[in-house]
Amino acid sequence: MLNEFQTIWQLPIIRLGSGQTVVVGQMVLVLAILIVGYLASKLVERFIARRLAHTNLTADAAYALKRISFYALLVTVAMLALSLLQIPLTAFAFISGAIAIGVGFGAQNIINNFISGWILMFERPVRIGDFIELDEQQGVVETVGNRSTRIRRTDGVHILVPNSQLLERKVINWTLVDFDIRSIVRVGVAYGSPIKLVADLILQILRETPGIKEKPGPQVIFEDFGDNALIFDAYFWSEVHAERDRRILCSEVRFRIDELFAEHGIAIAFPQRDLHMNTLSPLEIRLVDSDPTIARGD
Repeated sequence: MLNEFQTIWQLPIIRLGSGQTVVVGQMVLVLAILIVGYLASKLVERFIARRLAHTNLTADAAYALKRISFYALLVTVAMLALSLLQIPLTAFAFISGAIAIGVGFGAQNIINNFISGWILMFERPVRIGDFIELDEQQGVVETVGNRSTRIRRTDGVHILVPNSQLLERKVINWTLVDFDIRSIVRVGVAYGSPIKLVADLILQILRETPGIKEKPGPQVIFEDFGDNALIFDAYFWSEVHAERDRRILCSEVRFRIDELFAEHGIAIAFPQRDLHMNTLSPLEIRLVDSDPTIARGD
């Protein structure tokens, strides 16, 4: 049985042009070293991730360094295995050609998303922790993977977006440069209201509300004479990490506007229509029966 095993172990599977032969034993050892090297690379990757977690690096930079270290170690292990076993790279020319054909016909999207993932990590148009908007979907980037990016939507649902779409489609990144976002709150008051007092009260609210930045300072614009109201727009800047932060701040401003306007007797307008009737002349009233059978006595 030992002789049979040695025969199989020494069985040539690839004969190179230089006369060198690659046997089964060499290929098995290469695969074993690659598997052990892969597991070791994963352990080193986790170790590096834990060490980087205690540094001042951003989440996306730490993730990029972690992935680069993993693939660098994996390639080093592969080259070392081939070198130790004296297997030239030309031994894998046939396998490489088959893989290349498979990539050309069936793995274009996979390779496209893989390369796009590395572009995202190096160019950093979308980073881990960014609040982005894609096709009316809003959420926070959690992970930029090899094939797809995981986004946690504002309602808690996770979305997996292919990396290539983040480069090829229009993406709104709310926090690419900083977290400062301008918001607007519109309010309409009834005609006849003291417009200077209205503007001063809104401006007072914007200056007193926590979370609204002093620079750039808030502004109140008398926007228009509307059909049913005098329209005022309140513009202000705030630090926003998600859409929910902006909506909560706008809600606080609206609550305060309603409270302060009530204290000063200023009415917030609502759609209304005036009906004018001439009461000096008599009104003609007619009764119309919709059922003709009743009029005939049937």
